[in-house]
Amino acid sequence: MIRKVLISIIGGLLTLAGIALLALPGPAWLLLPIGLAILSLEYPWAKIWLRKSQRQFSASAAWLDRKILLRKMKRS
Repeated sequence: MIRKVLISIIGGLLTLAGIALLALPGPAWLLLPIGLAILSLEYPWAKIWLRKSQRQFSASAAWLDRKILLRKMKRS
């Protein structure tokens, strides 16, 4: 029981901080998945959202890689 409460509080705080930092300057890309990973230890819905966010982060990284590569190719 104490474990679930601690996971809920810590994971919830990190997730909420990550959500707040989406609009504010800060490392939302770091806190949000960590908070969801902690929450996913106890809650199946958090695991689903964690997977969705991981897919989105991967797609964003691939998009950025393509943009950087195209920019380098134009300079050459």
